[in-house]
Amino acid sequence: MAVGGNFASQGRGGNYEGGVTPFVVVTCIVAAMGGLLFGYDLGISGGVTSMDDFLLKFFPSVYHKTKDGSLHESQYCKYANELLTLFTSSLYIAAFVASFAASVITRVYGRKISMFLGGLAFLIGAILNGIAMNIALLIIGRLLLGVGVGFANQSVPVYLSEMAPAKIRGALNIGFQMAITIGILVANFVNYGTAKIEGGWGWRVSLALAGVPAILMVVGSLFLPDTPNSIIERGHHEEAKKMLQKIRGTENVDHEFRDLVQASEAAKKVDHPWRNILEPRYRPQLVICVLVPFFQQLTGINVIMFYAPVLFKTLGFGDGASLMSSAITGVVNVVATVVSIVSVDRFGRRGLFLEGGIQMIICQIAVGALIGVNFGVIGEGSFSKVEADLLLTLICLYVAAFAWSWGPLGWLVPSEICPLEIRSAGQAINVSVNMFFTFLIAQGFLSMLCTMKFGLFFFFGGFVVIMTLFMFFFLPETKNVPIEEMNSVWKAHWFWGKYIPDEAVLGDDPEK
Repeated sequence: MAVGGNFASQGRGGNYEGGVTPFVVVTCIVAAMGGLLFGYDLGISGGVTSMDDFLLKFFPSVYHKTKDGSLHESQYCKYANELLTLFTSSLYIAAFVASFAASVITRVYGRKISMFLGGLAFLIGAILNGIAMNIALLIIGRLLLGVGVGFANQSVPVYLSEMAPAKIRGALNIGFQMAITIGILVANFVNYGTAKIEGGWGWRVSLALAGVPAILMVVGSLFLPDTPNSIIERGHHEEAKKMLQKIRGTENVDHEFRDLVQASEAAKKVDHPWRNILEPRYRPQLVICVLVPFFQQLTGINVIMFYAPVLFKTLGFGDGASLMSSAITGVVNVVATVVSIVSVDRFGRRGLFLEGGIQMIICQIAVGALIGVNFGVIGEGSFSKVEADLLLTLICLYVAAFAWSWGPLGWLVPSEICPLEIRSAGQAINVSVNMFFTFLIAQGFLSMLCTMKFGLFFFFGGFVVIMTLFMFFFLPETKNVPIEEMNSVWKAHWFWGKYIPDEAVLGDDPEK
């Protein structure tokens, strides 16, 4: 998610008047509900694909493979089916494509319109999934859900970052990630409940209830005010100033308003944001907007979020135990995200990235070793009660590390660094890279598990080592830095400083 502005000299933005008003907090909470869409789907799809009734109706070959003990199928390969993974992954390729259209609509028509369209598409997709009688309708519904996710992920973080004052920007922006984790948690418990429904239609309830967060987003977007940045972009300066006064809780907003207008005027001189973001002066933003979402997916987290019930069943947990284990990880996810909200503006982004990375590395190595010792490369074995509890504990510690580091910060940091003139392009890149690699991981995980066995966890652990080192050397601290001043941070960095021209820090207009 993206945020930015033309860059002022060091210290200017820090003197903005006003504070944290109830209006801006409530507004950001409502907007963050867009994260429920993404979160609910992350949690619901894995649970549904582990339900026997759903598999029997749409994927009978997988159902029979999991039930037929005479096949002597490797535990690693029981769920490996390209069509089954397409059910999960099709959403993310649609979100990948939709993010580009959403970037144009968000820039031209404002953030609210994108949120409304995203919620509407998600609602239609949820209805189609709930009534689906064949795989074709099921996939069409998933594609529409993907359009909704693409629009929501494009617009909501931009909205949050533009509304929030600098000193709590991290906490309010992480509200989006908090909504995602709540969506995952709710989905886990919904799956646990609907799996007990007699008659074979519980999965329909799980899928159709995705319409609830969609309705919340549609209705919420109708009542939300637009951001001052967006209003200025569309040429309504007086309206924008009144909105800025309202969200800052003071009449004295001339300083901040002047900076916002300056940023908007500079952005209007840039006719081709997609071409401009490739210029050397924007190299830090481009690299971060590409590598952060890429790395976020290569943590392997969506292996847990998508397929936790399937993974737990693969490793010998019973039906109820696998869904409850997923619900437990969902609770940990929510609690750890609260930790991030409390600490991100106090301890900074870098510290959370580094601690979270180290903790994830340790947990992934331990999980891979535990599975390897018990199942080997053949894929035959089982866990004792103690070993199963240890596995669940390690996965919870891994989820916690992600939830207070790469989860929220993977969206927050790219949203903080893009100036207004490339904001829509930077955010589209961030979302599209995220969705594209989410698609690849979702589509490939079950086949990778079948091929790489327990080594898959070492594979993801290796990437976490690389991304943790990248953050240590190449990410400057951005906590409490007003978005209009962010270029001063890059200018002072040992590596990125050579790309930032002096006039960008001093507040001159960017080159066209």
